[in-house]
Amino acid sequence: MVMHLGQNFIRRKVPRIFVVSAIASALVCAFAPLAAAQDSAYKASVEQWRHKYEAGLESEDGWLTVAGLFWLHEGENKFGADPLNDIILPEGSAPADIGYFDFHSGKTIVHVNPGVTIYMNAKPVQEAELRPDSEDRLVLGNIKLFVHKSGERYSIRLTDKNSKLLRDFAGTRWFGVDESYRIAAKFIAYDQPKEVDIQNIMGDTVKMWAPGYAVFTLRGAEYRLEPTQSNAKGLEFVFRDLTSGKETYGASRFLDTDPPKDGVVTLDFNEAYNPPCAYNPYTTCPLPPPQNRLRVRIEAGEMMYKHDRAAQPAATPPRVGGAQ
Repeated sequence: MVMHLGQNFIRRKVPRIFVVSAIASALVCAFAPLAAAQDSAYKASVEQWRHKYEAGLESEDGWLTVAGLFWLHEGENKFGADPLNDIILPEGSAPADIGYFDFHSGKTIVHVNPGVTIYMNAKPVQEAELRPDSEDRLVLGNIKLFVHKSGERYSIRLTDKNSKLLRDFAGTRWFGVDESYRIAAKFIAYDQPKEVDIQNIMGDTVKMWAPGYAVFTLRGAEYRLEPTQSNAKGLEFVFRDLTSGKETYGASRFLDTDPPKDGVVTLDFNEAYNPPCAYNPYTTCPLPPPQNRLRVRIEAGEMMYKHDRAAQPAATPPRVGGAQ
């Protein structure tokens, strides 16, 4: 049968282009299920990442539990549920007068009043130093207190498992997954990581380290982003684009990546997410430096947070045709 079919092709002198086209069509049909399976697997991995991200927000130590930020002044900073304290804890969750934080030249020592039980490192404490942005936490029921540094200023940050922000959380919203926003960027490393000044949303200047910059192409134009690096696990990008303040949070969005490999870093904007300040007024998020403000619409990743769940429109589907 095969030989007979071949002889018919020869006798009829079928054009070569027809034969090539038929073979190409057959190959497309053969590989289409594989491509569809890969696309489905990629979308599933992004959706899984997004669910994990939202679960982190709602966890007992997530950003939605942050319920207060109190700036320290030199000397005694009294704390408790009494509204005349410097640091006012939620009513009904703590004694009226717990003690005070003694703050001098960047050093914070807590003094707890006799008869008040508060824990640090799972042990009752009466006096102890709290290092900024460390694991030093005072625990009182559902409340935790710790020292946070913002630029040259110091504060006491309060977290509460019963935070109103957590109770009223309306869920995240996302653009549809679009694999064309998963971009392999060229990474240009600096000879030595350079120290950069990053302003945060509170107006403080924070010193951070930039190891280099990423260059990528989107819709035929070239762009660059400069990340910061706080540990060896990867890079942290803070950026703004032309969707900011419209479909997405106005101040910025974040994007974390693996470390560059062979001079390449993968920027998957489908996993771009909101900074904590999009949900919580008691946070001190960094703002994007001028070089990370992109004159292009990046219709991927997390959208603007809507506090009213009932008013939330459905997540936006991928742009027709994807990014070019």
